[in-house]
Amino acid sequence: MRICLLTADPGHPLLAAVTGLLTPEHQVETLDPGAEGPGPGLSSLADVYLLKARTPRALALAALLEEHGAPVLNSAAATARCQDRVEMAAVARAAGLPFAATRLVATLGELAAAGAPAGPLVIKSRFSRRRDLVTRADSAVQLRELAADWPEEPVVVQEFTMNSGWDHKLWVVDGQLFAALRRSELAPDGRGPTLPLPLGELPASWTAAALRVGEVFGLEVYGVDLLDAGGGAPLIVDINAFPGIRGQAGAPEALAALALRTAVSGRTGSPAERKVPQVSEK
Repeated sequence: MRICLLTADPGHPLLAAVTGLLTPEHQVETLDPGAEGPGPGLSSLADVYLLKARTPRALALAALLEEHGAPVLNSAAATARCQDRVEMAAVARAAGLPFAATRLVATLGELAAAGAPAGPLVIKSRFSRRRDLVTRADSAVQLRELAADWPEEPVVVQEFTMNSGWDHKLWVVDGQLFAALRRSELAPDGRGPTLPLPLGELPASWTAAALRVGEVFGLEVYGVDLLDAGGGAPLIVDINAFPGIRGQAGAPEALAALALRTAVSGRTGSPAERKVPQVSEK
């Protein structure tokens, strides 16, 4: 089989491990969606493409490959659905998932002009990308400072949920769950090491919610960030297509098996599933 990695970072630990598992019997190639020059030869497509990139160029390339019949994991449309946090929240909440209430604000200046918030807010860039904005603001001063630093940034706002300061990271590969604890990036001391989290310690409602995300968003490799909203109730605060899943025993094997099975089946999805939502270049 020919397996192609759509990524600018084929040395990423997860991808490197998958490559090591596959190369004894299969051909693994890399295609950087951001590289200059001619695109892929559409007359000789790989058997499956792993989309470990989320830029607009990467999504456009993935959509083009799908149009020519190539299976892509995750699909371009499913990946794009996780880039716009407004659409992410709307899709999740419409499906009954316990996703944090999320509202769109055109710019931080608009938010700052409203004065001091009634309570702590979590503010995120509307469009998920590298080095995007994810922060907490408790005062009018903080909002004005953010507006000065990010004057044109469209953002979403969520009310801050009191929690232990630990994010529960759940990852899913083809229906197989992996989990860890990580200090929240909103914690005063910032992120620390990722700690193991046995799946048996998670409530059934948490794992059920994580698996349901895949069904709702059309994802097969994804991550779900959850908080304990009180009394053990899960609150989803973010969903990521094809996350790093570092240090999770069995994850590379699950991904390699998924890639090979998809290559054999040649699954491409319906035209409606392949429709890619617009994603900001910001």
